[in-house]
Amino acid sequence: MKPSIPKGTRDFGPDQVDRRQYIFSVIREAFVRYGYRPIETPAMESLSTLTGKYGEEGDQLLFKVLNNGDFLSRADEPALTNRDSNKVLPTISKRGLRYDLTVPFARFVVMNQNDLSFPFKRYQIQPVWRADRPQKGRYQEFFQCDADVIGSDSLMYEAELIRLYDEAFHRLGIPVEIRVNNRKLLAGLAAVCGIGAHFQAMTISIDKADKIGWEGVRKDMIERDIPEEGVDQVIRYLADPNLEKLRPALAGHPEGALGLDEMDQVTTYLRDVNLTNPWILDLTLARGLNYYTGCIFEVKAIGVEMGSIGGGGRYADLTGVFGLKGMSGVGISFGADRIYDVMETLDLFPANAVTSLQVLLCAFDTVDHIYAFGVLNKLRDAGISADLYPEPVKLQKQMKYANALGVPYVVLIGETERTSGQLSCKDMQSGDQQELDIQALIKKLTP
Repeated sequence: MKPSIPKGTRDFGPDQVDRRQYIFSVIREAFVRYGYRPIETPAMESLSTLTGKYGEEGDQLLFKVLNNGDFLSRADEPALTNRDSNKVLPTISKRGLRYDLTVPFARFVVMNQNDLSFPFKRYQIQPVWRADRPQKGRYQEFFQCDADVIGSDSLMYEAELIRLYDEAFHRLGIPVEIRVNNRKLLAGLAAVCGIGAHFQAMTISIDKADKIGWEGVRKDMIERDIPEEGVDQVIRYLADPNLEKLRPALAGHPEGALGLDEMDQVTTYLRDVNLTNPWILDLTLARGLNYYTGCIFEVKAIGVEMGSIGGGGRYADLTGVFGLKGMSGVGISFGADRIYDVMETLDLFPANAVTSLQVLLCAFDTVDHIYAFGVLNKLRDAGISADLYPEPVKLQKQMKYANALGVPYVVLIGETERTSGQLSCKDMQSGDQQELDIQALIKKLTP
């Protein structure tokens, strides 16, 4: 059998894993400093938890897990005969792989509400799965790094999360543009243009504007049965977006006016905050997920062709579907896999992101090998990343192995070194060789 992995997934070698862990560590450190606490949720959730939260297109991308055992024995036979997948599915699958970390977080909050103090700030770094068509920057299995705060309506948190984005990407060395909008503005615009009943369909269409252009958006909206006159009005406002131009039109609409006020408040919070990266109001930003109700965010890397590398927003009542009403929250997500691709493309990983072996010990014979094992453990006890070639074979073979690993130092141990305690330490880059006792060697190798 030829070995393979499912499409849209990847293996990661040691250097890649080190670099990914570097990304996680930078983001995690920012989360912790801003007061967010870690949680983890299962890879699988009940399909009833996941469905209906991501919009029609999102639900189509859920990975479903077949029921255990003879799952066909309880299948809806007429639906099976008619090849009606929608009717068969609930009878053969009750679980799915999580699509994101936000909906499982809302479920977690409801189940653990009596043990949490609100506002509750959590972060989560785990993989998610989407049955999307694999392409550049788009995978079926990928990591998200989320930070959410739930249990407060304060717009201070929107400003805080913009600041968190700015700081984390600055520390990663990625120049970005943080785009911000408010779903209330879009809802108000839809109402003003007479297509309020088509709001969700409208957001799905305009969210594609950067990919298909406004003529493509117009066609997509009409295909979704949105009245053509309203479509043209919306596009006139958004094709040349300007909040001041939109302000008079929304002032008389309650939800639209509230969206204007929320954006003004966020701007006020950020007025005296020094950001490294620009944040801009982008009225075309829609974030097609159904659960967003207020401010929404998206982050784009500057200088590289890539989709968004972060996104999020405010959700007024996501916990309500699980029985806990009125629990507003807001959160952001970092797309770790796209961030990795951006950093690799722009050569942004620092040299110390890869944790390589510092020293390899090479012994000449069996007695020397046993002695070298004792030296090895003293080096490790001192916090030095060290290893010993497993057998006292020809030195040429051991040195070839050291070169393959890119080890900066090799310690050669033969009878002379064993009896004198003076160890031969070779710098593999310069070729220089020093005779050092164990304490001097530890001092030389200590970072």
